[in-house]
Order: sequence, then structure tokens, then C-alpha cells
Amino acid sequence: MDTLFFWASKIVWAFISPDSLLLILLLSATVMLFTQRHKWGRRLLAITCTALAFIAFFPVGEWLIAPLENRFPAQPDLPARIDGIIVLGGTINGATSAAWQQIDSNESTDRLHAFGQLAARYPNATLVFTGGSGSLTSQDIREADQITELTSLLGIDPTRLLTENASRNTWENARNSRAEFNPNTAENWVLITSAFHMPRSSGVFCAQSWATIAWPVDHRSHRGDLFRLEFRLAEHLMLLRTATREWVGLLAYRLSGKTTALLPGPTSQCKEF
Repeated sequence: MDTLFFWASKIVWAFISPDSLLLILLLSATVMLFTQRHKWGRRLLAITCTALAFIAFFPVGEWLIAPLENRFPAQPDLPARIDGIIVLGGTINGATSAAWQQIDSNESTDRLHAFGQLAARYPNATLVFTGGSGSLTSQDIREADQITELTSLLGIDPTRLLTENASRNTWENARNSRAEFNPNTAENWVLITSAFHMPRSSGVFCAQSWATIAWPVDHRSHRGDLFRLEFRLAEHLMLLRTATREWVGLLAYRLSGKTTALLPGPTSQCKEF
């Protein structure tokens, strides 16, 4: 069932992502222009161009991603004792790293920077990196197998690092790590991931009866400056894709029972606030 969910999520998203939908609309409008439905084609083309222009000039993606990023406080107060720190994968481009034989990180590397900082702050904490491959075609290239070199550069002792390399998505990050590392309910664990991804991640860990302290990083929205005018089509469309994917993920996880709330909140008691 997990494999079916994984494949379905990838295939469905390929068609419903904002960039795919815009392309489908443009192709449909073009076809209509050369048929008897040319009037509808012109209307559809006008609607699509208007949508593209709106996305180009306004940070629509930030409007969608800001509520997710504001759900958890940045750099919250931590207790004196932290038993474990877990960071979710999504920081390494596995295929290009393998092709070039060097670590190729992406825009989510802030997760690892925070991992290194907290590891130094809590030298007795268990350190866990969880992440396999989220690719449909390259399951043999797993992020956790490549992470040691990068974490060493951040000052993390490789002998402290525990990895989980079989997970393909956030649900499996939590389930597999729970089974492999068996955290005690009395322990204090910090969960690190991108701020926009924290609500879903925290909700999944709660569904696994694993209460964590959220440490969100890698913020994408400009707090206090969301209603600005600028022409940045590619950047705006990319962020809109990220935000939409996360909201779709939240809905899919809630409907499939992988979280107990549509928009999980701070997880000190693992419930929606």
C-alpha cells in the first residue's frame, strides 16, 4: 500500500503541479485556435496569459507558503537536555552527486547547517539523518548513503551519526526511524526540516506517537513584505510549485490517515492548535 501511495503521489503531481497545469492550458488553447473552437481557444489563452502575468509580478507562492512557515516559531527555546536530533533528507541531489562523484546539495542545505549547530550544542544527543530516495527511477541512489561526507564538513563526528536510508517520503521518514531507533516517550527529540515542510512532518511524527520539538529552517517567504510588485516569473513559479505541493501533501496525508490534522501545529502535546 505504501508503494502504491508513493507511485500515485508522483504521477498525480506530475499533472496537477502549477507549471504542468499552465502548460496543459497553453497546449489546449493552441489546439482550440486551429479548430472550430477558436473562440474558446482565445478565451483560454487570455486566461492562461493573465495567470502567467499575475504569477510573474506577484509572489503568489509566498502567499501560500507563509501560513505554513508561520505555523511553528523559529529557533524556539530548547530544554537543557536534548536526547536526540533528527533531520529529514531532501538536501542532496542524489543523481547529480553520483554522476559527478561529489556532493551536490540544494537550497534546503540549511537543514544540515542547523543539524551541525545543534549537534555541537548538545554533544550527548543521538544524531539521526533519515532519507532514502524519492525518485521513481533511481531508488538505488540513497541520500543517507551520501550524507556522511557533507556532515563531516559541518563538524559532525561520523561516529555519532545514525542513518536511515530506506524512506521515500515524509511518512516513511517517521515510520522507519521510529521502528529503527525506538525513541523513548520521556526523551526530548528535536526535529529539523524546512519551515514550510514542518507542519506535515511534525504531524506525521505525532501520528507515530513520537512527540518532537520543531526546529524549522530554510524559510522561503519574506515576512512583512508579502505584497510587493516585482517581475520574477521563474522564481515565483518555482515557489508556487513548492507551496502547492506542500498543501496537496497535507491534504493527501490527512485523507490517508498519515496525520491526525490537516494543518498540524506545535507538537508539545501532538495536537492541532
